[in-house]
Amino acid sequence: MQITSIAELEDLLGSPMPRAAAKERSTLTATDRDWLALSPFVLVATADADGNCDVSPKGDPPGFALVIDDRTIAIPERPGNRRADGYHNILANPHVGLIFLIPGRRETLRINGRARLLTDAPWFSDMVVEGHKPLLALVVDIDTIFFHCQKAFMRSQLWKPETWTPEALPSHAKLIKSVQNTVETVEQLEEYYEEGRYSRNLYT
Repeated sequence: MQITSIAELEDLLGSPMPRAAAKERSTLTATDRDWLALSPFVLVATADADGNCDVSPKGDPPGFALVIDDRTIAIPERPGNRRADGYHNILANPHVGLIFLIPGRRETLRINGRARLLTDAPWFSDMVVEGHKPLLALVVDIDTIFFHCQKAFMRSQLWKPETWTPEALPSHAKLIKSVQNTVETVEQLEEYYEEGRYSRNLYT
């Protein structure tokens, strides 16, 4: 049976505990700042004016998300595949959702807000990595922020190496070849994505 109303949803899931219902806040605390200083990875969720969604991963050395003030953070953009799907969305609809992870920790820090794109600001020099400033910065004005509970990570056992099976799927080059009609051969793709070579172009 399809759920079509909030009442049906609440009948099924129940009401949140008072602590869960009241955990949202609108400004960064010292604990939030500590989390951001240790996080090397964030998922950025966006949607265009028609509601078409995108989730993009962003990663850099821990602390890459710069705290500008208690209600504003900035995420640097580095060289990538140039699709910029999320940025296209932001230009049409500024609302974003962020999930910051710390490897080994089962909580996540969630931030919802409104985003804008900047190509320069005085604090760009604080986001230099390997001598390179970001191409642009995703600046997020915070609406709500809260820590999400641990259950998803506990159920998935995400941080338990003994559960990992990366070899169960073919290499990235073979994955690409299996879903795209590329002009490159598998061998050429393997050479392109070879870790040592690929890692040399992370910031240029």
